[in-house]
Amino acid sequence: MRTDVARLRCGKTIPLLGMGTYCPKKDRESTISAVHQAIKIGYRHFDTAKIYGSEEALGNALGQAISYGTVQREDLFVTSKLWSSDHHDPISALRQTLKTMGLEYLDSYLVHWPIKLKPGVSEPIPKEEEFEKDLGIEETWQAMERCLEMGLCKSIGVSNFSSKKIYDLLDFASVSPSVNQVEMHPLWRQSKLREVCEENKIHVSGYSPLGAPGNCWGSTAVIEHPVIKSIALKHNATPAQVALRWGMSKGASVIVKSFDGARMRENKRVLEIKLDDQDLSRIDQLEEWKLMRGDFLVNQTTSPYKSIAQLWDNEI
Repeated sequence: MRTDVARLRCGKTIPLLGMGTYCPKKDRESTISAVHQAIKIGYRHFDTAKIYGSEEALGNALGQAISYGTVQREDLFVTSKLWSSDHHDPISALRQTLKTMGLEYLDSYLVHWPIKLKPGVSEPIPKEEEFEKDLGIEETWQAMERCLEMGLCKSIGVSNFSSKKIYDLLDFASVSPSVNQVEMHPLWRQSKLREVCEENKIHVSGYSPLGAPGNCWGSTAVIEHPVIKSIALKHNATPAQVALRWGMSKGASVIVKSFDGARMRENKRVLEIKLDDQDLSRIDQLEEWKLMRGDFLVNQTTSPYKSIAQLWDNEI
């Protein structure tokens, strides 16, 4: 039995180690180069989103690798996400993503955030007047289901959904989400959400599994935590490998973003590490704090969410 993949409810397998392609500078050439390196190292799971600005570069690199015979399309797992200003027409949005990437289908298409913005909003941090007051998740999800029926993607899912929002979605969904991609690392363990997702056969995919140390909103707190460092020393591993292995030990896939070849190889070796019960228990006792809080989606006038607590349904 393979330990490097998980099986989704739709029957597809998802590699537990994924490469994230969010690049603040939207640097096309470095993204293409990094993806080529990743494929050679053995990565087969790639994550992007319309708002990341990396769909074209990722698609270009994957297309080249497929045409060179380096990898087969069916061996890849490619995820992208529906941006909040496209909730009114997910089918057209996904068709545009496929055109941008040069692909016939995605393996997974996710609703990026449980928020609806006005059509045409293309910045990650919306202005006050750019929010739609009506969430319209039911209509959005029906269109996501239609994307699946049309063969534009192999599975559909969500991102940044709380336990309550998962339950709300399941109340009306004809097709349940295969994936919920959320922030998850040793300092934000998502115990309740993981339980809810497991009960409903929804795979949890963890973004920022190292605490996003390279991002403006991220932190080095995970990889510099004394407990994580201590466990790493015990296993002759790096703190990053411990954090990634912890996520995988919980059944989650982990989306790690590094364009550095040495780090990519280091991360790929994570499956050689085995954390014991004592290690897991020590991590379970660490104080928790969420990094990606979503403050930019909260306001008192136009957003349906008037507080952070409301956005996350008091799960923060």
